[in-house]
Order: sequence, then structure tokens, then C-alpha cells
Amino acid sequence: MLPPDDFDPAIGPAETLEPGLRRIVADNPSPMTYRGTNTYLLGTRGIAVIDPGPASQSHLQAILDAIGPDQHISHIIVTHTHLDHSPLARDLARVCAAPILAFGDAFAGRSDVMQQLAAASDIGGGEGIDAEFIPDQLLRHGETIAGDDWEVQVIHTPGHIGNHISLRWGDACFTADHVMGWASSLVSPPDGDLTDFMASCAELQQTRWRVFYPGHGAPVTDPAARLDWLVSHRLSREADILRALEHGPATAAALAAEIYTETPPALLGAATRNVLAHLIDLTGKNKIAPLGPLCATASFRRV
Repeated sequence: MLPPDDFDPAIGPAETLEPGLRRIVADNPSPMTYRGTNTYLLGTRGIAVIDPGPASQSHLQAILDAIGPDQHISHIIVTHTHLDHSPLARDLARVCAAPILAFGDAFAGRSDVMQQLAAASDIGGGEGIDAEFIPDQLLRHGETIAGDDWEVQVIHTPGHIGNHISLRWGDACFTADHVMGWASSLVSPPDGDLTDFMASCAELQQTRWRVFYPGHGAPVTDPAARLDWLVSHRLSREADILRALEHGPATAAALAAEIYTETPPALLGAATRNVLAHLIDLTGKNKIAPLGPLCATASFRRV
């Protein structure tokens, strides 16, 4: 899916999205981050900073400049520990003395299957992980975080990474990198787990949402349709992979080259990791099997 051409926000200034909510886009555009990471400022007095973003002094200053004289930062909430979301949290905490809240460290929430794969094989992955991240306070699924004039509920949504959370704010949801409008979420084992990703989609589908505020790109104004698309997209990719394997065993890289024919070369590596996630999921469903040990370069066959 191509990104919408009309999302081209100014980098740095805080933009009001609705009463009590502002967004600052970080200065880290790339094929994987689109225009940059969205940092959200929630509240009108005690401010929650949701996803402070990458280690960028200019972005740190942009956050501080957005805090008015009658405001203060009361919470720093990190949705997950990728390098475009969490590293600035500690620098920001040093300045404002607010606690950092997250589901856990870089390996929290990782599924048993992915833990076993990481320990037993050269599965690779782990690119862009903030391995040194440690929160001040651990968050649990269903927990409520409250500020002066705001309240959010934690929804554990692993899949993109095991420690990924979304945040319910009334009928809106901060979905970080789980649901975005400009692209489908990357699922790269062993940090990403497609089985978990699909379960997290089902979790979000239980609620009638008004809007999603993602980690990159514009707000998603039809959340139900976007979730339906994500699920059908993944099921379609699964069907593509199974059809391709009817012609004989193949690796994740070979399958990605065959299936993702319209993907730009810069994103083919990410597509290969997504295919690998499908292959691991299909192995768990006993629909396919690796030829030899399960690893990133293994060939897989239909069962």
C-alpha cells in the first residue's frame, strides 16, 4: 500500500490533533519510519509524552519547547523498544524528572517460540532494538494510567515486537507500530511474532474505535476497516506463500522476491523478514516444515 501523499507535516512544531492531544513528528524520516516518529503530548496541565522517539537533541528540544509555562511532563510512556521510539526517554526523564513507563525491557513479552528460536538458531533479527532500555515502572495489560485530565488503558499488543503496547484513550487508541495507515506493520522474528500479531489484531477488533493514532503517519480514521485490511492482507500473504511452496521448497528470501514484486529494493529485506514470520507461523500450524534446523536461511516445504 502506498503512503498517502497529503501527509507531509512540519518537523518539530507541536500540532493539535484534537482537544488535549498534540503531535510532534521527529526528524528521522526513512523508508521504515515514513515522515518520522510521531511523539504525542496528551493532556493540558500534566502532560504524558507518548513515544519520546529517537536519540535526537533537536527532537528533545522540540518536546520541551511545546511544554507551556503552566504545564509539566508528568509521564513518559514508551509503546515499544525500537530505536525510533524509546531512546530519547532517558534524556527527557533527566530534564523533567518524570517516570518512564513501559511493558518491559527489549525482550519482555517475547513468545516462548521466539525465545526458543533465538536460543537455538541463527535466526537473526533484532535490528533497531534499544537493548539498554529499562523502564522506571512496568505496565500490565488492562492497567490504567491517569494524569491530571487524561486517562489511558494499557493494551498489550505483541506482534511487531513482544513488548509492544497500545493505549486506549476513550474511543481513540494510540496503536504505535501495530496499526498504521501508510504501511502494514513489520513482523521480524525473533522480536516479531506473526501468531501474536494476529491475536493482537483480534484483541483490537473487539472494540468500536473512532480513530487510531499510529507511531508513524496520519491518524487512521476508519479503524475497523484498517484492521480488517491488515488481517486479510496477512491471510493473503499466507496463501501466496503456500501456493509458491507447491512448486517445491524455498527460502524466505526466494519467496519474498517472488511474491513482493512491487516492493522497492530498499524494503525487500523487511519483506523477507515478514515472509520468515509467516513461515514460522505456518510451521507452528503444521502446514509446512523446514528442511533441517529452523533458521533465517532455511528452505521450507509443504507438509
